[in-house]
Amino acid sequence: MSKAAMDSFDPRPSRRAPAVIPSFVAMDMMRAANLLAESGRSIIHLETGQPSTGAPALVREAAIAAIGREALGYTEALGLRALRSRIAAHYAQKHGLSIDPERVIVTTGTSAGLTIAFLALTASGGRIGMGRPSYPCYRNIALALGMKPVEVATLAEDGYQPVAARLKGYEHSIDLMLVASPANPTGTVLSRDRLAELASWRREANIPLVADEVYHGLTYGETARSMLEVDPDAIVLNGFSKYYSMTGWRLGWMIVPETLIRTVECLAQNLYIAAPSLSQHAALAAFDATDELEANVARYAANRALFLEALSGLGLDIPAVPTGAFYIYARLPADWPDSLTLARRWLDELGVAVTPGVDFDTVEGGRHIRLSYAGATEDVAEGIRRLRNWAAETGMGR
Repeated sequence: MSKAAMDSFDPRPSRRAPAVIPSFVAMDMMRAANLLAESGRSIIHLETGQPSTGAPALVREAAIAAIGREALGYTEALGLRALRSRIAAHYAQKHGLSIDPERVIVTTGTSAGLTIAFLALTASGGRIGMGRPSYPCYRNIALALGMKPVEVATLAEDGYQPVAARLKGYEHSIDLMLVASPANPTGTVLSRDRLAELASWRREANIPLVADEVYHGLTYGETARSMLEVDPDAIVLNGFSKYYSMTGWRLGWMIVPETLIRTVECLAQNLYIAAPSLSQHAALAAFDATDELEANVARYAANRALFLEALSGLGLDIPAVPTGAFYIYARLPADWPDSLTLARRWLDELGVAVTPGVDFDTVEGGRHIRLSYAGATEDVAEGIRRLRNWAAETGMGR
């Protein structure tokens, strides 16, 4: 383009501008918290699903070894064959399932798996069904791809999870159904029976079902079952960010039916080429780091217990007690500020970062907040102390 043309060029606003694609509010809160920390403020991070621990020692050692041994160029778009086989073996060990490694696709984080699944299963204008509340990127990725999120209202007594019986009537208004167990932001877990009911509904409705299982391994008193146990044709997403404490390594996986392998491969080739090679080599060791990873889970359980004991005393209600992930979704008293105002106030006044419920629920999120207990126990305890002091000083606690 010539200089004259550049000078006269008038860019048109994109339909994907921020007015159309909302921000991921949890990440906005993290950015604001980090800026305060850089200025010298003491900040307690309860806003993101970010483990305070790094990758397991075995993973870091495997990464160092791979740097010295491997060229670390592109892998196949579907991922390292050794890693795909190891993931398939994981399903045999944990769920008693025989998964052909060819059905395993390694992705650039679970977020890439979501994008690929949406594109593989529907088209521009496609209607993506999801519970409300739910992980905001489900809704925002759908919008970014020119698709339509269709939110299904859920009830606290159902763990804020979709119920098959209440999905009757949605057969003609959605093209794909998305479920998550354990769920973000609520931490609730679907039983095998409820997964089976959802699978039966989707077969009857002839609608593809995508199950986000990235928080598998993080449960307290029960075991998270895989949708593949009741529906071998479901598309399952998982990854190394949460249980394996490898958020920044950007590595996930999908399990897809044989009929979708080539479609997914072509999408992965063009969108991502391949997941990070170093991360893939290192992740082979993640499945052998059970002792370290289970110690992390024990810490999350202790943090969860601290929150459950403390929050009711602060006036916060927990409509659905979390049994998985590392979040608590709490309802605010009626006379408290809305969740966005409160989150900003707590960050500014207390140095405590939380995520307002508007990130997860476009209707009732103003009356809820999400607190993450993925950090160090001493940080969780300090966050509780600051909130208790605030409640006492303002008279807003019970």
